[in-house]
Amino acid sequence: MAAKFEVKKGKSGQFSFNLKATNGQVILSSETYKEKRSALAGIASVRKNGVMDGRFDRRTAKDGSPYFVLLAANKEVIGKSEMYKSKTSMENGIASVKKNSPEAVLTDLTA
Repeated sequence: MAAKFEVKKGKSGQFSFNLKATNGQVILSSETYKEKRSALAGIASVRKNGVMDGRFDRRTAKDGSPYFVLLAANKEVIGKSEMYKSKTSMENGIASVKKNSPEAVLTDLTA
């Protein structure tokens, strides 16, 4: 199975996307967008910024769980990860985004 971006429309009518690794696990989730074309632009931004280590902001949640956010050049959040149990797992998630984002296929679940 190939890595993929899935674009979806929520109950609120807003759009979002997930980047899924080859094992089907979500490795990055986007913010919500009012328009589908904005979500597609977000995916293009992940493809561009997701290969640059400096664009990953490694963070710690209040409960101590590590996670990361992917930032655009203007420091806007493009997407964020799940909460991980360890920093090593988080780093593996970042490596997966770097590896999968440039070639991930686009799956449109809004149609």
